[in-house]
Amino acid sequence: MLLSLAWRNIWRNKRRTLITAASVLFAVLFSSVMQSIQHGTWDHMVDNVVNYYYGYLQIQGKKFWDDRSIDEVIDRQTLLEKLPEGFKNSYPLVPRLESFALASAGNRTQGALMIGIDPEAENALTGLKGRISKGDYWQSSPEGILVGEGLAENFKIDVGDTLIFLSQGYHGANAIGEYPVRGLIHFASPDLSKTMVYLHLEDAQQFYATGDQITSLVVGLKDKEELPGAIKALHSDLDTATYAVKDWQEMMPELMQAKEMDTASANVILIILYIIISFGIFGTILMMTKDRQYELGVLLSIGMRRMQLFGMMWMEVVMIGLVGVAMGFLISVPLVKYLSLHPFQMTGEYAKAYEKFGAEPIIPPAFDWNIFSWQVLFVFVITTVLAFYPFWVIRKMKPVEAMRL
Repeated sequence: MLLSLAWRNIWRNKRRTLITAASVLFAVLFSSVMQSIQHGTWDHMVDNVVNYYYGYLQIQGKKFWDDRSIDEVIDRQTLLEKLPEGFKNSYPLVPRLESFALASAGNRTQGALMIGIDPEAENALTGLKGRISKGDYWQSSPEGILVGEGLAENFKIDVGDTLIFLSQGYHGANAIGEYPVRGLIHFASPDLSKTMVYLHLEDAQQFYATGDQITSLVVGLKDKEELPGAIKALHSDLDTATYAVKDWQEMMPELMQAKEMDTASANVILIILYIIISFGIFGTILMMTKDRQYELGVLLSIGMRRMQLFGMMWMEVVMIGLVGVAMGFLISVPLVKYLSLHPFQMTGEYAKAYEKFGAEPIIPPAFDWNIFSWQVLFVFVITTVLAFYPFWVIRKMKPVEAMRL
């Protein structure tokens, strides 16, 4: 009976009910869209940066990441022998040999990051072949190098021209070589574009006199959900005194710091939003309770128990909250789904900021049911807690005084 009575009461004043439900709807809608955009943007950026070069997981020499020295190489064959067959069959393994060198052409000289790769394995992991803007990708022979467009522009060179490199090889050996440019690579990040040079792994090993050694072995995980299992398997099979297992978070601390700062600021905005909505809902409950003082006094005077009266008022507020939450959920789900299929395209300074991280400048909201569920639950809990205000009023209410108002 109380449930039926509460349902009728909330529609006695349709305007007040709709205004309160609309405020709850707005809270669910705004918080869901905001969280979806934030999660989707960062997931997209991380995936872009990870798949652009680093990979989700790398196996390196113990001190390589800190020293970046060509002397911190690891024997590829020995490493492969230590890895279990199940692991090697489950994940693609991409070898790399990277170090710095001094590049020169004509009267121009600058530093460059030289990376020896297995062309087929590297392309499968990062799609490097698709970023060739001019020339080819070792289709006819393994000779020649690929350079970033920015580096080629600095040297005023093109496909077919030659670059000379000078560096220090393995254990102090002299590293000198000249290589023809067979292709230009487009990088979204200006820094990568001005420094990156790719050459065949065998050429890099010969240039640095390392033999069949590499600086890192990238584990080709499909997504970060596989990361904990892969790390656990590697730690159980590899000697941690010789090898270091680095995940993408350790290799990109700047990106993680930016993500944490953005998440913190977004959480502050959400808290402010929840506070504003809470005051709006509480104001409506306060007004609803005040307007019905006479009605409540009459019900108490004819024998209705205070807890029954409170239960009816509580159910009224909860019902309004349920209406608002349901409407917010029904609107936010298709809206986020549409935005995830048609992401925003960034322009201007915002696009440049994304490109510095090597990420595509778009905002694709994440369509995750957990986001909707948590926002719906949180807003509903706020509404339910605020609905206890009438209990305080009814507990102290004196029927005779209430009916005089």
